[in-house]
Amino acid sequence: MNRRDLRTLVVAASLGFLPVAAVAAQEPAFDILLRGGRVLDGTGNPWFRADVGIRDGRIVRVGDLADATAGRVVELDGRYVVPGFIDIHSHADQGLDEAGDAGSEGARRRAAPNLVSQGVTTVVVNQDGRSPWPIADQRARLESRGHGPNAALMVGHNTIRAMALGDDVMRPSTPAEVERMTELVEQGMAEGAYGLSAGLEYFPGIWSETSELFPLVEAAGRGGGLYIVHERSSGMTPMWFWPSQDDPGPPTMIETIIEDIEVAERTGVTTVATHIKARGSDFWGAGRALVDLIERARARGVPIWADQYPYNTTGSDGSTVLLPRWIFPGGGFGGGPRSREAVDYASRLTEALGDPLRSEEVRLDIAHEIGRRGGPENLVVMDHPDETLVGKTVAELAAEWNAFPVDVAIRLQLEGYRTRPGGARLRGFSLSEIDVEEFSAHPWLVTASDAGIALPDDGPVHARFYGTFPRKIKRYAMDLDVLSVESAVRSMTSLPAQLMGIRNRGLIREGLVADIAVLDLDELQDHATFFEPHQYPSGVDFVLVAGTFVVDEGELTWALPGVVLTPGAGGESNADGESNADEAAGC
Repeated sequence: MNRRDLRTLVVAASLGFLPVAAVAAQEPAFDILLRGGRVLDGTGNPWFRADVGIRDGRIVRVGDLADATAGRVVELDGRYVVPGFIDIHSHADQGLDEAGDAGSEGARRRAAPNLVSQGVTTVVVNQDGRSPWPIADQRARLESRGHGPNAALMVGHNTIRAMALGDDVMRPSTPAEVERMTELVEQGMAEGAYGLSAGLEYFPGIWSETSELFPLVEAAGRGGGLYIVHERSSGMTPMWFWPSQDDPGPPTMIETIIEDIEVAERTGVTTVATHIKARGSDFWGAGRALVDLIERARARGVPIWADQYPYNTTGSDGSTVLLPRWIFPGGGFGGGPRSREAVDYASRLTEALGDPLRSEEVRLDIAHEIGRRGGPENLVVMDHPDETLVGKTVAELAAEWNAFPVDVAIRLQLEGYRTRPGGARLRGFSLSEIDVEEFSAHPWLVTASDAGIALPDDGPVHARFYGTFPRKIKRYAMDLDVLSVESAVRSMTSLPAQLMGIRNRGLIREGLVADIAVLDLDELQDHATFFEPHQYPSGVDFVLVAGTFVVDEGELTWALPGVVLTPGAGGESNADGESNADEAAGC
């Protein structure tokens, strides 16, 4: 019954044509009633039995609602009701910005099926220092098109650095340029951003100094925002470092964390060391040192946090090129522009190997890259013209060919795809499970995907695109007991909401927006693998965004109820710009 019909009945009852009791019988108490569930409310506390009543997109009752009525009653039979997951480091922005009407590929992509199927209801985008500009235009596009999960926007440091410095970015900034960047941060915050993201291992953030960051982070903090920072290095060396070409002494991950702590301590702004890791076989075990640095800083009140995806292989590991980029034309620098022309990479390699000095440099750099990617036993061939090589490691091929691992890398290029750098697609498992587990255990660690939006017909993607959140709960909480299920849920709900300043999501609590997931922990499992990544998880039975089902009985609905969240006075703005401060005030 719609509200107009209900008003008609009320008028009729007031005139004596219909008993008032009949009116009450016509109106369900709730739009949706989740009955018989175990509530994990997102705080980290143990579960409790309760029903959850939803009306007008909000949680209005949590408790014993056995006698209540609803437009739809979902019997949960002991399944777990949790807040919708907030992905604090997401690359969903490009997919959310796809055009297309209902039923089109663009609309299907904006539904973010690989994310909502995991229980994700909010994504925080514009990561690693990259953002469209201005933020107001991006926000307007997203609001006009509709998308499955909610979106929160960040200002990208690399974007505004390029704007302030122009083409001359390979140097420290001047005070005037820092002032201009500060103005741009303030503009982005005023237009609805939640803070500043940085990518200090990427172009052009590589050349920024720590002193450049202080006023920019402070500007984000004045707007109530946070700072999410991609490391300058994730191991002994950054990804751009080649020992034959670059001066020794580049930053390590330890120096990266020290810098993050310095920024957080100097500015007082919540700082998240994003997708924390200890990369490279020569750096494994350093996770304990990074944890000690963070915990010592936190003990003296520094607002430093971290996020992590629960895998032992990174995104860039998925298209590993063991050959140094400098031997190829337009090789680029740290994620900078690269040549798009077709190149015979095998010929370029042959040419470099023909020069004794260059050949020695090539071999030195290949050996360095093999170690940075986890060592020969952790480098797997994912694609090669010779299909008998697929699935084998570089170490196995070295034994089979009676060759050194460096020579295997060379042979893969010479006998592989000539117009593909490296000649094959390799995946390196460059992280150690020891470090992954070490990071996972701590209460200041947020779970995040570092993933974008994917459809099943897309090419190869990281398994984290489909499995991050179920995997964290199933593998690291339930199977390995690295942390509790309650703590795992907190790491992806109330904790990211707290850091972002999102006060009306992230908890199962009366008055909050009904962003909810229902999990069957007996069936919960990530199924994505690196050879077959496009596989949805099981055990995520229902997902609601503001009371609208985006997953219903385990099936995608392709609904687009998500809104662009913006910071407000105590809450976030709705799509129509009205503040939710009153409803959120008790959170």
